[in-house]
Amino acid sequence: MAKFTTLTSRVVVLAINDIDTDQIIPARFLKTTDKEGLGQSLFADWRYDGSGRPKPDFALNQPRAASAQVLLAGDNFGCGSSREHAPWALKGFGFQAVVSTSFADIFKNNALKNGLLPVAVEASAHRSLLAQLERAPEAQVTIDLASQTLRLPDGARVTFPVDGFSKTCLLEGVDELGYIQRFSDRIAEYEKRAVAP
Repeated sequence: MAKFTTLTSRVVVLAINDIDTDQIIPARFLKTTDKEGLGQSLFADWRYDGSGRPKPDFALNQPRAASAQVLLAGDNFGCGSSREHAPWALKGFGFQAVVSTSFADIFKNNALKNGLLPVAVEASAHRSLLAQLERAPEAQVTIDLASQTLRLPDGARVTFPVDGFSKTCLLEGVDELGYIQRFSDRIAEYEKRAVAP
């Protein structure tokens, strides 16, 4: 997993409330256990027409979305069923962070475990960011994980929460198993003491 420290990027706006995991990655794409290629299926039912052609007016199909690494979503992002494929698909498209006012707990935990940062901000900051991006769609935001701040295009900084363990894992670029493996020598020593007669 790549380290997440500071990210400056343009933003794709999909300010729809209650986007559930079946919209993020429809159930028919869940047969795979491989993350490869899932970015192509992100928001598939909204992104493509019945013949599989990209809908030109959908946000992810706009030219400026190609290299954007931040998604601005509406309230309650990632609700619905539990599926790790949702953050896999978002990461596969190229997103490193999602900004919303709130996230479903299971989605948030799956995202953090897969290197996708859920940035929950106050409704006023969300409205301000949305308004700024409507005026200047090419504007960028900067996310600093160490200070847990999101810098808006106008320079305003807002804070966001993230639990300490997830923050450490993201900053160091390790998943939970990778974190535990750093202590393998100490674990081995403990096991020797535990089984000693």
